[in-house]
Amino acid sequence: MVLSDIVRAHLIPELGRFPLNALQPSHIQAYYARMLRAGRRDGKGGLSAQTVKHHHRVLYEALKYAVKHGILVRNIAEAVDPPRPDSKEMVTLELDNVHIFLDAAHDTPYYVLFYTALYTGLRRSELLGLRWRDVDLDLATLSVIQALHYVPKKGYTFREPKTKRSRRLVDLSPSLVLLLREHRANQELERKLLGSSVMPDDLVFCYPDGSPLPPNSVSKAFHRIAKSVGISGIRLHDLRHTHATLMLRQGVHPKVVSERLGHSSVAITLDTYSHVLPGI
Repeated sequence: MVLSDIVRAHLIPELGRFPLNALQPSHIQAYYARMLRAGRRDGKGGLSAQTVKHHHRVLYEALKYAVKHGILVRNIAEAVDPPRPDSKEMVTLELDNVHIFLDAAHDTPYYVLFYTALYTGLRRSELLGLRWRDVDLDLATLSVIQALHYVPKKGYTFREPKTKRSRRLVDLSPSLVLLLREHRANQELERKLLGSSVMPDDLVFCYPDGSPLPPNSVSKAFHRIAKSVGISGIRLHDLRHTHATLMLRQGVHPKVVSERLGHSSVAITLDTYSHVLPGI
């Protein structure tokens, strides 16, 4: 959820009735409790502790701005304890399993997508929303501009990436550039065979007719391939974690990894991958 959604859908409806100078820590603490209990907009229960912690960060920064400009005397969010997310063991592919998985995926329609996921750290929605106009193979970069989501009863929709930082420039490895060149050539050949040269959405990863790939189908394909080579307990999203972990183990600075992943702050990167950086 983008920051504006957090503000419009949650913070304003729940806390907007309080004048700023009347807002108390107890109001904020009660708000967090309500969100954990029944904060989902679809009415199906509460938000995760990690999501509510994001709400806390947004509120904290807003009140900090008010203090800076003399609107408030103190930031009362400092007196509030945000929820503490349960620590989950990070699941990643070891380097040997990366090669085993890619070998198994090589002859499937999803090979280039999974290879790109492993060597860029893009989210599934960012991969499926990637357009050729956002890729510069001469400069070996791609720009994350939009994300593709599927909404039941509404179909496919393109949205801005998860956070402002998620709009980013990502460097490509030489091997990925070569693979994408080959992928584009094959895609153009398929379009000629179909008798069409213009695809309105210009998607890098799509069906031969240019229509979007269903996100769930991509995830299911990943599970089938992983299972076929004995890799279990891992999700498609864990390819993103694998990419980050491999970079950190190679000595890449956490700030660089944070910017590559599109995290809103390096603190999120350090929290998420603390198991890789015991000395920090």
